[in-house]
Amino acid sequence: MSKNFYITTPIYYPSAKPHMGHAYSSIVSDFFARLKKIQGYEVFFLTGTDEHGQKIQRAAEIEKKDPLKFCDEISKTFENLCKSLNLSNNDFIRTTEERHKKSVEHLWKVLEDKNEIYLSKYSGWYSVSDEAFYSNEEIEVIDGIKKSKSSGSKVEWVEEESYFFKLSKWQKPLLKFYEQNPKFILPKSRKNEVISFVKGGLKDLSISRKSFTWGIKVPSNTDHVIYVWLDALTNYLSALNYPDINDKFYKKFWPADVHIIGKDILRFHAIYWPAFLLAADINPPKRVYGHGWILSGDEKMSKSKGNILDPLEIINQYGLDPLRYYLLKEVSFGNDGNISNEKLESCINSDLANNYGNLCQRVISFCEKNIGLKIPKINDFDMEDLQILDNYKNNYEDLKIHIDNQNINFYLNFIIDQLFKANKYFNDQEPWKKKDDKKRLNTIVYVSLEIIRKISILLYPIIPQTALKVLNIFNIKESDIEFATILNDKYLLTEDRINKIEILFKKISK
Repeated sequence: MSKNFYITTPIYYPSAKPHMGHAYSSIVSDFFARLKKIQGYEVFFLTGTDEHGQKIQRAAEIEKKDPLKFCDEISKTFENLCKSLNLSNNDFIRTTEERHKKSVEHLWKVLEDKNEIYLSKYSGWYSVSDEAFYSNEEIEVIDGIKKSKSSGSKVEWVEEESYFFKLSKWQKPLLKFYEQNPKFILPKSRKNEVISFVKGGLKDLSISRKSFTWGIKVPSNTDHVIYVWLDALTNYLSALNYPDINDKFYKKFWPADVHIIGKDILRFHAIYWPAFLLAADINPPKRVYGHGWILSGDEKMSKSKGNILDPLEIINQYGLDPLRYYLLKEVSFGNDGNISNEKLESCINSDLANNYGNLCQRVISFCEKNIGLKIPKINDFDMEDLQILDNYKNNYEDLKIHIDNQNINFYLNFIIDQLFKANKYFNDQEPWKKKDDKKRLNTIVYVSLEIIRKISILLYPIIPQTALKVLNIFNIKESDIEFATILNDKYLLTEDRINKIEILFKKISK
């Protein structure tokens, strides 16, 4: 089995500064990337910005700026967000880069050579905001304005010469592909949505525009700009140096293991993208996961509504790891979720300060006072010790399976359950009452330290900065973390020195 893992975020549209939805997609992707890395995989984690299209051109015109200069400025805020979120991405791609242009032009030529493209005229509804085409059935009139039913964005009637991709030809092959690859689209509700749409009939797709100039030109006809989604989706290949299919990165990492995306761009990734690839004789990605939105109140965040939640403001107020933990735990992956100060503060106080932070403080402090800062000697574990230690062995394979299916909720629930059991174990064993039974006291402390080590490894992909502080107790560096060592109940070596720990999370006063 390949030990390579390629994961991508959507490439973000830099028409405005990043919001919490962008942070969520990135944090989720980083979680999987870090987890796969400590499982021994060579990971390639890609993010970036999608910088072409009419929406960008109009935004630049409003700012009275050259489109590239406009993109340079806003794309930088997305690059900076990677650092602010402590992402472990290997690459940040911009669709204005030459390497990307080369890939897009080559893919276009391949589709053209295979007779998958033809020139005609497009007449229909188009949303500049979504950079998407909509049928009459997909729009509605609200307050006299025609809008997309799915996104709520305003649509415009467009009539112009356009190149078309023969999408209708790929209806049956796509349905066959979905059937043969039942986990290509997750969660299941998104898969059902896509299959229903495809079964309803696919029309050929307009893949060029003439009414604006900001984009990659059609190689054979420079009066046309390549449709922004054919352009943007190709980033997943251009980051691997496509069209050089003998390049070591391309050979090692394509097809991608999973594209993490928001549900609003599911159609582009789960229908158009595999159709383009199949038509070009390129293997589609192994999976597309369409997660829900991070809502502001009960509404999707948007610049037009003025309800943008700034992740940097939350980080400045509460810290990065609490935000990462909250988004991964409190948002049921695949569904919509929201964030509020009240819920975040409750999460910090209950889960992070009380359960995790307090456990680490109590055990290390007790160890220091009664044994010295070292790993105590042990002989054998008794029934209570084995019962709590065996939780990790008994659930190890399940954890891997659920993670491979992007079931974050199972993973988080397991950790929370183990934290509860760890605190209960230390309380029930009452080592402070066993100072006359040094053998038992040592074992209780050892088991508690070992559980802290296991839980911190599990928490590392979620709250990496904090988990590393705790693992430093045992002199474990980031490069030393191995997921499989949670199976080892005697990983800690007797008489090894351990380090003190600072307060991990300060409780927030209500």
